Amino acid sequence: MTLLYNLWALDGIELFVSYIAKIVIIYYNQAMKNKLRSSFNSRQYMLSSDFEVYYYSDRNFKTLPPHGHDYYECYLFIEGNVTMEIHKSAGEILQYKMTPGDLMIVPPGIMHHALMHESDEYYRRFVFWISKDCCNSLLSESVDYMYLMQRAEAFKKYIYHLAPAQFHQVESKFLRLLEETSGKRYGSDAFRHICLCDLILTINRIVYDEDHQHGGNDELTLFQNILAYVESNLEGNLSLDDVAGEFFISKYYVAHLFKDTLGISLHQYIIKKRLSECRAAIISGKRITDTYERFGFRDYSSFFKAFKKEYGMSPKEYQGIYKNDLSDST
Repeated sequence: MTLLYNLWALDGIELFVSYIAKIVIIYYNQAMKNKLRSSFNSRQYMLSSDFEVYYYSDRNFKTLPPHGHDYYECYLFIEGNVTMEIHKSAGEILQYKMTPGDLMIVPPGIMHHALMHESDEYYRRFVFWISKDCCNSLLSESVDYMYLMQRAEAFKKYIYHLAPAQFHQVESKFLRLLEETSGKRYGSDAFRHICLCDLILTINRIVYDEDHQHGGNDELTLFQNILAYVESNLEGNLSLDDVAGEFFISKYYVAHLFKDTLGISLHQYIIKKRLSECRAAIISGKRITDTYERFGFRDYSSFFKAFKKEYGMSPKEYQGIYKNDLSDST
């Protein structure tokens, strides 16, 4: 009995210490958030060439119009009466009533905005922007960095919910990265990169573990590797034979993998990715002729038809609308 009592007391002490530690972490994170809070800016473009990270806590938030970026956005929701609208292709609009702990990843070109229902309530969130060039640099280090981003593009799944322990873990990673980017301590550039990688891998691991809680999935890993290969070779040859040869598998297996996973063929997926790159280049001011040739379209006629089918207007019309939007905003 004495032994059982001692074991019970030990467990009780450990639980108590664990509880106190969690309380300390929560209060520490809150103090850090107050210290590192940014004033909200409606700017929807990056000033940095690699990434930007913010913590916002606003009242009387004014809803922005639907907008897209030429970079990836990661968003961790903390508090507020907010519905997120995400515009999919063919005019479909997805609406999500956000709850604390929701994590959103928005790929380039996806239109979205937050609808604030009660303007006098606090709206708190972390926002993380990362450029495609920075993502490509990370991808050259390891395909693991792009798991969630590629999943969002491939499966059109943009929002995940984190359990409380996962939320506090990710929140701490956000705060550490935010603290490092706001200061100039010794070795800040190197440590900033470590914090960036730590945040991305932590988020990817949480989502990956949830996706694979019933065991590993070699097929999904292969699929992600193929997506990464396509992403980094959009200007080169990407036939079904080329991709299958790169991974030493049957081209029929690749074809079935894409059809079963995405509902479209590898060729259709490559066309969509190339069109997305063409669109980004066109709205940045690049010549249309140079752009479609760069990304593997043989002639303007085939590019024109594919672009109009994907975006509902010609490349010139799309470029003109974007230029008008820029002149109106200035």
